[in-house]
Amino acid sequence: MSEAAGVQRATIPITVLVVEDEESTRKLCADVAESSGMKAIVTRTVEEALRRLETDAVDIIVTDLVLPPSSGLELLRQVHEMYPQVAVVVMTQYGTIDSAVAATRMGAVDYVTKPFHIEDLRARLDRVARDMDLDRENRLLREQLRSKPGFGGMIGVSAKMQRVYKMIEKVSQHEYPVLILGESGTGKELVAKSIHYSGIRKERPFATLDCSTLVPTRTESELFGHREGAFGGAMRSKQGLLEAAQGGTLFLDEIGDMPVDLQAKLVRALQEREVKPVGSTERRGINFRIIAATKRDLELAIRTGAFCEDLYFRLNMVQIKLPPLRERKSDIQLMVISFLEKFSDPHGPPRTISDDAMRRLIAYDWPGNVRELEDAIGRAVAVGSGTIVHAGDLPSNLHGPSGERVSDKDELLPIEELERRAIQRMLRETGGDKLAAARMLGIGKTTLYRKLKRYQMEEAKP
Repeated sequence: MSEAAGVQRATIPITVLVVEDEESTRKLCADVAESSGMKAIVTRTVEEALRRLETDAVDIIVTDLVLPPSSGLELLRQVHEMYPQVAVVVMTQYGTIDSAVAATRMGAVDYVTKPFHIEDLRARLDRVARDMDLDRENRLLREQLRSKPGFGGMIGVSAKMQRVYKMIEKVSQHEYPVLILGESGTGKELVAKSIHYSGIRKERPFATLDCSTLVPTRTESELFGHREGAFGGAMRSKQGLLEAAQGGTLFLDEIGDMPVDLQAKLVRALQEREVKPVGSTERRGINFRIIAATKRDLELAIRTGAFCEDLYFRLNMVQIKLPPLRERKSDIQLMVISFLEKFSDPHGPPRTISDDAMRRLIAYDWPGNVRELEDAIGRAVAVGSGTIVHAGDLPSNLHGPSGERVSDKDELLPIEELERRAIQRMLRETGGDKLAAARMLGIGKTTLYRKLKRYQMEEAKP
């Protein structure tokens, strides 16, 4: 989608219905719409407009609020009831802003005060058209998400994720161990569950142990179990995860954080296929598939003595490496749509996201990967208002230029650089509307053009 005003659209043009009883204004509105690549239809009354709505596929209505013998508010009411998909922009005389506010409460998407500047009306029409394009794109993405969601709850259709899906399909039909590598937040547990629930053991247990969250002295008990009185606090006997996973799958998350001495005991249990609970002399047979995952470089850990080489060879029969989100940014838009649906009210209208907010999400490197993206969308939905998530709703670390992390050094930037970034951000926020950007910056439009030229941000003149 283009952000520049007046750019011709390659797809079916937006149709604008102008409802205005004054001929000169009616013609001016039509000319502005057509100069932006839109198709214009003109009418003089509410009755004419309603007849055209019955025969023409209208996308946007630009209507005056004073349309004898009826009114623009009456037209707005009927459009809202019969054609809710049509966006309405109202025109109001200077000094009658209350009427425009009433219109927005009735469903108008924007208003312009007469007499208006041509560029102001053009910018508003382009902004409404972009929002409509975005809404259509979001609907398409939702359909894509439903028809091609990825694999086992994972979201993504990029080439790197397609390779991951193919590996899951292959290894799920076998019994050998799998080692999943990837940064935090990339979805390693989802991969493990997909392998289990796609395989022949799917009706059996899927037992999980996060090796990074347990107290080292209790990890052995969690794995092998213990008998009553084996240690202080062991009030009763407990079955370990190796037994609990009997016939199913044992998933050891963050295996790189397991203590080395316990790694050796796990190797012995896997080799002998039996387990001895802590404090017991009894050995019990075990039969399960093992899947492990880690964010650590295990080969480096082996060289430094932090990981058992024998365990590595037993776990690494098949390796699946998950790409970080920064290496598959083409999947971000699909993920955002999914997370918006997840965090939105199921009984309310669907949430969408603005162009600027999406650009920031795509530009950001996501050190926390998918988990961080999901948290960011959840926060944006919680703090935002309305059905559109805007850039201002996103976490503060996405508010720097292009969405990069804001470092401490940014506080010491020269005044000129801070001013340039403020102008750049405001232009993004207003969709390129220079008049609106100048107002929000508290400067005149001529001053804004002068600064644009000074900072070589563009060559346009007022």
